[in-house]
Amino acid sequence: MAVKICIIGAAGRMGKNIAEAVYNNENADAAGAVDRKGSDVLGQNLYETAGCGKGGPVITDDILESAKNADVIIDFTGAEPTYNNLSIYEKAGKPIVIGSTGFSDEQKKAVEKLSEKVPVVLAPNMSLGVNVALELIKEAARLLKGYDIELVETHHNMKKDAPSGTAMAMAEAAAKGAGLNLAENAVYARHGIIGERKPNEIGIQTLRGGDVAGDHTVFFFGNGERIEITHRAHSRKTFAGGAVTAALWLADKPKGMYNMQNVLGLV
Repeated sequence: MAVKICIIGAAGRMGKNIAEAVYNNENADAAGAVDRKGSDVLGQNLYETAGCGKGGPVITDDILESAKNADVIIDFTGAEPTYNNLSIYEKAGKPIVIGSTGFSDEQKKAVEKLSEKVPVVLAPNMSLGVNVALELIKEAARLLKGYDIELVETHHNMKKDAPSGTAMAMAEAAAKGAGLNLAENAVYARHGIIGERKPNEIGIQTLRGGDVAGDHTVFFFGNGERIEITHRAHSRKTFAGGAVTAALWLADKPKGMYNMQNVLGLV
C-alpha cells in the first residue's frame, strides 16, 4: 500500500520537485499539500501546480487539516518556517522528513525535542551521492594526516543560508576523520594580512550565483599533490527523490532522530 505524504511548501522549488517525485513513485501518494497564507496557489490541485500531472490534493494553508490523512510529512520550507511550525507538527503527531537547512543551535534542539514525540529524519542533503561522499571525506581525512583541508561550496543566488547545510556536514565529516573539533578550527573568511595558515584549519568558503543546484568540493592539500572530493547536483530532483525515499523508510519507524545515513543503510 502506498505511503501517504503531506508536502509543506508545495509551491516552492523543492515542493514542486517533491510533488513530482511522489507522483512518479508507485509506493507513494500525496495525501495533503500546504503553502503559506495568502499564496496564489491555495485551492489549486498539487500535481497541476507542480506541472507533473492532473489532480492531487487541494493546496491549503492548514497543516493539521492537510496532514490528517497522511502517513508522513515532508518539509523543505527553510529553517525559520520549519521552526515556527514545530508545535503544529507535534499536534499532528506524524513522522516528518525535514530537509530545511540553516538551523541555529536553539532551533536544532527544538527539532530534537520534537523527535521525542514523533520519528524525524533531519538531513541537510537527501541525495545518495552526498551521503556516500560524507563517508569518503571522513575516511580521506583519517588517512591524510597533516594535509590541509579546504572546502568550497556554490549555490544559486536565491539560497538564504551560508555555508550550506551540506557544506557544514562535509566539514564535520572531515573534522571527525581528522580528529579535530570543527567549531575550534573552522575558518569562514580570509582577508588582509592573516599570517600563515594554521595546521588544523578547515577552510569553508561560499559562492553564490545563477541557478546552481549545489556544488561542493573538499580539498586535501599535501606537499606536491592534492586530492579533491566533489559532488555536483545537476537538479533538485535528486534531493526530492531522496526525500520521498526517506518518507517511505520513516513511515513505520519508532519516535527518534534519524538522518540519511540511517535511511540509506550507511551506518
